[in-house]
Amino acid sequence: MKIDYTYKGKKKIWEAVLSHDSVSIILYNKDRDAFIIVKQMRIPVLNSNKTNGEMYELCAGLVDKDKPKVQIAKEEVFEECGYDIDVNSIKKVTSFYTSVGISGAKQTLYYAECDDSMIVNDGGGLIEEDIEVLYIPLKDAKDFMFDKNYQKTPGLMMGFYWFFDNIK
Repeated sequence: MKIDYTYKGKKKIWEAVLSHDSVSIILYNKDRDAFIIVKQMRIPVLNSNKTNGEMYELCAGLVDKDKPKVQIAKEEVFEECGYDIDVNSIKKVTSFYTSVGISGAKQTLYYAECDDSMIVNDGGGLIEEDIEVLYIPLKDAKDFMFDKNYQKTPGLMMGFYWFFDNIK
């Protein structure tokens, strides 16, 4: 969409995309001493950066339902990763804005611990998604963060940093 606005007394135009806010979840599996992340194809990354388009991300989802964000986070963990986590065990970390040059959507970051007893399915997302669930051992996580062979989101890196600064 095109936005006409006035800033510091000057008329200006900006192009933007309307998008939903989102949630993301730092998932730590205690049994495996590992982060649970997802890998999925992101067509905009494929087209814009001449990469394979596969992104390594925190479990995340759009706030496109009339539900509390923490409930949406719980549902995303179930849908994408296959874990049934008690909504009361999910802790809010912070909120921040993403894609500020094009959409300015707000993402709320959560943290949850889980174990293998909470696995109820293989995850993988919805039928139109092709999500692979991955485990990044804590001992390898810092190397993974800076390995340029893996295309990662800033939210994943921020989540790992937060974990190491606040949990381990």
